Amino acid sequence: MSAPTRSIDELVEAGTLERLATGFGFTEGPIWHPDGHLLFSDMPQDVRRRWDPAGGISEAMRPSNKCNGMTLTRERDLIVCEHATSMLVCERSTGEREVLASHWGERELNAPNDVVVGADGSIYFSDPIYGRLPEDGVERDQELDFQGLFRVTPAGELELLADDFGQPNGLCFSPDFRTLYVNDTPRCHIRAFAVRADGSLAGGEVFHDGIGNGNVGPTGVSDDGVPDGMKCDEHGNVYCTGPGGVWAIAPDGTRIGTIEVPEIVANLTFGDADWKTLYLTATTSLYRLRMRVSGRMEPYMEDGR
Repeated sequence: MSAPTRSIDELVEAGTLERLATGFGFTEGPIWHPDGHLLFSDMPQDVRRRWDPAGGISEAMRPSNKCNGMTLTRERDLIVCEHATSMLVCERSTGEREVLASHWGERELNAPNDVVVGADGSIYFSDPIYGRLPEDGVERDQELDFQGLFRVTPAGELELLADDFGQPNGLCFSPDFRTLYVNDTPRCHIRAFAVRADGSLAGGEVFHDGIGNGNVGPTGVSDDGVPDGMKCDEHGNVYCTGPGGVWAIAPDGTRIGTIEVPEIVANLTFGDADWKTLYLTATTSLYRLRMRVSGRMEPYMEDGR
């Protein structure tokens, strides 16, 4: 067993924070494709953008249904959370668009926000109300009377896993897929759920508390850093957005420190060929920095490592 991480310097290569581009409305939902490019959302401008080392910034989709969180399946089809439609969709490499989830019973979902894929191909996503607010979403009444955590099973069935959140937001798995971390923005904490063999969850105790003040403005944008995007590294350390940038939290729930960023960070993802670059979507800009650790093994990464 490796020694516990005690400082940010053990995780981050010093002096490597770089702003790649700026001038956007509000950046979110980054995902690194193993082909060598980054996709991210610019929700107020209703566009999905692309960045690659050779070509820089380009538009990948406009309009984008004010998409937010994104991930890839093992086959590298794109899973997208759409604020404007309240849908979770799959965009296949063939060009086909498949709706994975849109309603719970007869009622429309709130606005799928962030998404991860489990070891068996199950798709887990958070469903807060932020996509029903103006600017980053489409202002409209809420149909559900809760903000939940959902799973789309390998058979395509939608399951409600938990409905006791203030606003569920970012989520990530531990390296062994046995724990699913989910943060709750207004409650300023991260919860930890045990993942059962059948993909259902147990527990849900608070893993780490006191991340910011939970204040989110009328457009869904934080007036300080709050729990939002979240990722896990190869050693099980959890990276969660918060005041000052990104909070690094050890697997035992103790805070290691903060990766400082000059703008409020909304989300993050590991990328590049060695998965040791952290890409950060922060308010109007896109940043990256080199890490001493790689991201945890996601299903879509396996062929590329």
